[in-house]
Amino acid sequence: MSSLLLHPSLPILVGAFIILRLNGTARSVVLLATPLIALALVWMTPDGVVLSIPYMEWTLEPFEADRLSRLFGTVFALMALAGNLYALKQEKVLELFAANIYISFALGVVFAGDLITVFIFWELMALASSTVIFSAGTDTARAAGMRYMMVHLLGGVVLMAGIAGEVATTGSVDFVSILPDTLPRALILAGFVLNTGAPPFSAWVPDSYPEASYSGMVFLSAFTTKTAVYVLARGFPGSEVLIFIGLFMIFYGIIYGLCENNARKMLGYSIVNQVGFMVTAIGIGTEMAVNGAVAHAFAHIIYKAVLIMATGSVLYVTGKRRFTEYGGLFRTMPLTAICCIIGGLSISAFPFTSGFVAKAMMSEAAYVEGYYWVWVLLAAGTAGVFLDVGIKLQYFVFFGKDSGLRPPEPPLHMRAAMVFFAALCIGIGLAPQAFYQLLPYDQDYAPYTPDHVVTQFQLLMFSGAAFFLFLKYYGWKLVESLTLDFDWLYRVWGCKILVAFTHDAGLARDSIIKDLAKGAQRVVDDVHGRHGPKGILARTMPTGSMVFWAMIMLAAYLLFDFMVM
Repeated sequence: MSSLLLHPSLPILVGAFIILRLNGTARSVVLLATPLIALALVWMTPDGVVLSIPYMEWTLEPFEADRLSRLFGTVFALMALAGNLYALKQEKVLELFAANIYISFALGVVFAGDLITVFIFWELMALASSTVIFSAGTDTARAAGMRYMMVHLLGGVVLMAGIAGEVATTGSVDFVSILPDTLPRALILAGFVLNTGAPPFSAWVPDSYPEASYSGMVFLSAFTTKTAVYVLARGFPGSEVLIFIGLFMIFYGIIYGLCENNARKMLGYSIVNQVGFMVTAIGIGTEMAVNGAVAHAFAHIIYKAVLIMATGSVLYVTGKRRFTEYGGLFRTMPLTAICCIIGGLSISAFPFTSGFVAKAMMSEAAYVEGYYWVWVLLAAGTAGVFLDVGIKLQYFVFFGKDSGLRPPEPPLHMRAAMVFFAALCIGIGLAPQAFYQLLPYDQDYAPYTPDHVVTQFQLLMFSGAAFFLFLKYYGWKLVESLTLDFDWLYRVWGCKILVAFTHDAGLARDSIIKDLAKGAQRVVDDVHGRHGPKGILARTMPTGSMVFWAMIMLAAYLLFDFMVM
């Protein structure tokens, strides 16, 4: 059990409880030191099963490491460091506590070697992340947090049913690569996919994440969906159904993001969009495709954090959320704008950024395997992302029509977190081979070939030209509107059905109770009529009559006995 002390989740878990009793400089030291200790433990952990525990007739492996888990453990620890740095002065200690508990449980999933351990940490993540949303303290955050929790607990029930069926069928709890070729495995896949933000339950991401605080959304953006990508990469590579699910997510996120006026909600749709690229690559399932998917997950955590930190900083200093309330903020927030632009270029797979070296590998894998239609759609999706996050976000927040706002830059610790991750976006893009050494499979891949670079520049240039031509000749009218998603079916229409069903069921219940009461009253009246004071069986009879009827009954008995004999 001493090997449990080496688990990377332990320092962050312990630190989460320690900060409840600290404040000021001491709390800041703990928040920054524990992710660094976790990062060191990630790289100190040897490959293979580090800890196994006998449980009933199975052997649980709550601590197992390999290159895939080490990759996600590394980026999760880096995210914990940057997220805690960004939220260093967050006054809501509950949020910091819940966020760090959330991170430790995510690391628990990443280093789990069996399905039971995965499930335990999976459900604990749902509770901790819900608490991050609740900690914002607003009515809308509480409502969104409840919806978030209900969706994830539903997914947990589906996952539990699948794991129970798989264990009953195979007798094994090992978390290994499988295909959804049986009902239990299909249920496990469905439970995992729900956490990616895949249809038909995509809406929980843009519905709940923006309701967290300026710092809470930074944590939420990194762990739930990317942990889902990790378990899919480990458990279901090559499941072709994921290709179609992923492509739907890509264009769903782009279309809804282009229509959205709330900047943070648009980035919520963008999370779904980006995870769609990863899910598609995992569906292709080759070593290059899986490498591309997990490389993209690593890069996405970093550049998405930069984007959400930038919009969170704008929210922090202005108190405003909508594009129609922004404009011209570059004048007084140049550093925030530059970091946001770097994040926007990275998410758009601009050459010499982290997004390019990850997405290029996924596109190449699709083309090599003969999925030409997937390659085309991935290219179209990349252009849409540049139009959505790469240009629209930057233009309407920092440039465009001057709103008259002159907010200052955010505090130093928030700027430091943004600069740290923005530098990583550029560093990974400039040194891709060092980055590729972290990936689970060895391969010789060069992203900076002339055809890759030229094709990508052309794609992004035409996408950018389309935006500004549309803006010049038609304008881009951002209005306050309601975007209907699948969640409308259960949040509005479903609620109406539930209310109607409850009303009709109540009427049916009242009618049944009324009929039963009438029947019972008839029985009571009948019994009372026979046995009551005036009933036929309760009246006083003369002695002679009684003797007469006794003789009649005796004679009848004797006659019957004679006939039988």
